[in-house]
Amino acid sequence: MRGLERGGRQWTLARKKDGVLRVLSSNRSDPQRLTLRLRQLVGSWDGDTSDVRVETQPAPLDDGLGNGPGDAARDAADQDDDEDDRAGTPSQFFNDEEAAQAPAEVAASIAGAASGARYGGLDTLIGSNGPGAQSWPEVATHLNGTVRHALASDDVRAQELITELAQAHAEIVRDGATPERAAQMDALCIRARRWLDHRGHAFTELGKLCAELTGSLADLAEDDSWAQGQCEAMGQTLAQGLTARSVRSVSELLHSTRERQHSLRAERGRARDALKGLINRMLQELGELGQHTDRFSDSVGKYAEVIEQADTLESLAGVVREMVEESRSVQSLVQRTQGRLRDEHDRASQLAERVEQLEGELRKLSSEVQTDQLTQIANRRGLISTFETERAKLERDPKPLALALLDIDNFKKLNDNLGHAAGDEALKSLAARVSGLLRPGDKVGRWGGEEFVLILPEAPLEEAQAVLLRLQRSLSASLFMHEGRDVFVTFSAGVTLFRLGETMEQALDRADEALYEAKRTGKNRACVA
Repeated sequence: MRGLERGGRQWTLARKKDGVLRVLSSNRSDPQRLTLRLRQLVGSWDGDTSDVRVETQPAPLDDGLGNGPGDAARDAADQDDDEDDRAGTPSQFFNDEEAAQAPAEVAASIAGAASGARYGGLDTLIGSNGPGAQSWPEVATHLNGTVRHALASDDVRAQELITELAQAHAEIVRDGATPERAAQMDALCIRARRWLDHRGHAFTELGKLCAELTGSLADLAEDDSWAQGQCEAMGQTLAQGLTARSVRSVSELLHSTRERQHSLRAERGRARDALKGLINRMLQELGELGQHTDRFSDSVGKYAEVIEQADTLESLAGVVREMVEESRSVQSLVQRTQGRLRDEHDRASQLAERVEQLEGELRKLSSEVQTDQLTQIANRRGLISTFETERAKLERDPKPLALALLDIDNFKKLNDNLGHAAGDEALKSLAARVSGLLRPGDKVGRWGGEEFVLILPEAPLEEAQAVLLRLQRSLSASLFMHEGRDVFVTFSAGVTLFRLGETMEQALDRADEALYEAKRTGKNRACVA
């Protein structure tokens, strides 16, 4: 270090640093050779002359039979070294055997110094005037920003780390790197890695919890229930890996399942209330019938007494006539009661059939139907079927296959301000507009919520992006009406090319990253990935 700091006429500080860098980079794999090169370089500083040249690249090797690089190669090396000298870079040739004879203790000291290079090297690189030295502060800034972005969280420890990293980076940029500051940055990076590992572990455990909850829901569902199909779909999505898209897809499936279950519960509630009313009316009818039959029984007893006491034909005829009329009244009441009970039974049967029909429709929607009921375009199942067909074609005849992900901008705000009916109209309007502008071989479908997927066969990436931009312009030029009000809707999109060997979800994950970029940079945009 004293030799490095001592000035001279020929060896400036910049030349010395450049020489050390070159020696370290070309001899790092051989400690003994590195020792000898450094000793000779330091010796040349003591002599303060640039005539002594230190080799910074391994010397050409001959095969011992005269078939090596030869004089031409050595001349080329000499020419390179002359150019290095003119540029202010020292160089020197000597035999490798000399390096092998270097003292072992010196080699060990150099190895120890190399272990500390993780700190000292940063100072050398940032303080160097060599090629690319000016880029290191910018590189360090980008790396620091990336780490701080990865740490972004409401967690207090993460916020403290972000603050400390920003302060340490500012000090290094302002005052330069020193071993102490490098050690400080290294300690901060270790803390950051530990925190990120902990968050990754928590993320993994949350994934396991989601899978366990999904499995539990399937077990709790009734046998042959439509909910089992939904739970299986959620489990399959989670099994493909935890990503922002997969979690969002499962969330949308849960939301859809909850809404359908709410509808089914309401239908069952109506059927239950109707059955309760039926039972109450049956009891009331039976009670009235019982009272009437009791009165009829009492009347029959009285008629029997009158008949026993009757002494004329006319009196008997009058009693018989009264008995017949009351019998007819009872018979009519029984018939009316039977008719009402039959009607109530039929109504209860219809309600039960309606509940069963609704459950059957939900099961069918979960496992068979490939059309979205709201927008009348393909649903997730239909899109997957189309994708598998296109992938099979691609394996036989490789051609571009673009996948695009569309998401309506500010959809939640639209729902909150205008209601869910307006949101449904926006979904239907977008689906109709996109369907009408695509090529015959293209496919659009609703992936879930306000998210749509486009499958564009034989479309290069630039062409697919142009298709999305054209769709955006068309949608921006149109409005849809909701309760007499004009509603303006836009969408953001991300597009990527499918790569053989990957799954549809993997390709859509890339498209989702581009979609996120489009949302982040202003919305109503189409980005590529």
